[in-house]
Amino acid sequence: MDNSGKEKEAMQLMAEADKKVKASGSFLGGMFGGNHKVEDACEIYARAANMFKMAKNWSEAINCLNQAIDIYTDMGRFTIAAKHHITIAEVYEAELVDIEKAIAHYEQAADYYKGEESNSSANKCLLKVGHYSAQLELYPKAIEIYEQVAMNTMDNPLLKYNAKEYFFKASLCHFIVDELNAKLAIEKYEEMFPAFSDSRELKLLKKLLDAHEEQNSEAFTEAVKEFDSVSRLDQWLTTMLLRIKKTIQGDAGDLK
Repeated sequence: MDNSGKEKEAMQLMAEADKKVKASGSFLGGMFGGNHKVEDACEIYARAANMFKMAKNWSEAINCLNQAIDIYTDMGRFTIAAKHHITIAEVYEAELVDIEKAIAHYEQAADYYKGEESNSSANKCLLKVGHYSAQLELYPKAIEIYEQVAMNTMDNPLLKYNAKEYFFKASLCHFIVDELNAKLAIEKYEEMFPAFSDSRELKLLKKLLDAHEEQNSEAFTEAVKEFDSVSRLDQWLTTMLLRIKKTIQGDAGDLK
């Protein structure tokens, strides 16, 4: 089936879902299984959204998912509404490249998950918000999120190992804004989470702070290379470290 065929099928599904929603709102629909019709409509909207996605009609896919979200939230079914918000966020991330809208949908999904006490799922959404907020230079927001998720995980025996990564990311965001802020934040994180003190991430931060204080870009680069040789830097970390390095006077702005 080509894109026009998929789009035609999606439009038919959407019309079918709209019809079920209208029928459920009528007096007879309310007496004879109105709720059931509405649930069916949500499932059909989701199928229509998938067909629109296959046809690369992103705006109509989002429209279908929003219709389903509105119904699910009215019914108090927040977990499935959250999943649809994530799907919309992923479309904005990968296809429409509107990161601010992706952030808004991840935040809404996180709120719904928190309300349902699905804390692990909420944290995953919040980490996406932190990741993109830092990329957009919304550092206070990113810091708040990384600290929140770190505190959510540090008392959990299965997840506490990850807390040092989130404190590390919060520290880097502080560092970009102000060196003194970073020092004070690191001291606070060590007190809150003693395991952070022995981490490779903290050792790197201290070397970077020393290099920055001395305005020594070579020492900064050497510390990064040493860390990277054991734990490969991803694109996000590389971007943040470059932003910090560019604040060293006369720096060329690379990590080579």
